This record gives sequence, structure tokens and C-alpha cells, in this order.
Amino acid sequence: MQMLYNSEHFAVVQIEVPAPGSEPATGRSDWLARGGYEIVDKQTRRGVFLDGALAERFKAGVEELVRRSPSAEEIDEYLAGYTGLAQNPVVLH
Repeated sequence: MQMLYNSEHFAVVQIEVPAPGSEPATGRSDWLARGGYEIVDKQTRRGVFLDGALAERFKAGVEELVRRSPSAEEIDEYLAGYTGLAQNPVVLH
């Protein structure tokens, strides 16, 4: 788990889960991972987990945004486009 972004309004975490029985530390090319991105909207206290094709689309959009050296407001605006999917309430354990 790696925190990618944290602002007053949003937090984005990248999550990688190794496939059962895989060994990520070995650097083997057959190591399979699954995972994605969790986006938390701090204002609504809801989050969404993106995986698969949607995660790839999100990543491509972020990479394009980073190329332009965005402001925090531009990043938050991009993330707000995904918060309509956020249905899971944030629960603290």
C-alpha cells in the first residue's frame, strides 16, 4: 500500500496484492499481482476502489495530468470526477 496523494479533500492510495504463492521480492517475471487505487472523498466520507480497466484509465489520466505540472485544485478536480462512484462509507477500525 502506497499513499499517492493526500489533500484537504481527497486521499489516493495504490494497493498491490500479490497472487497467492507468489514472491514479489524475488523479482521473478511470473509474479502476478492484482490491485488498484482507492480514492477517498474526505468531504463525503466515502471511498471507491478502482481496479482492472478503470484503474488503468485512472492511471493514464493521472500520468497525463502530472505531465502538465498541475495545481492541487486541478488534481482535486480530476479526482472529483471519480467520486460519483464512491458508495462505500469510510469506517475506522
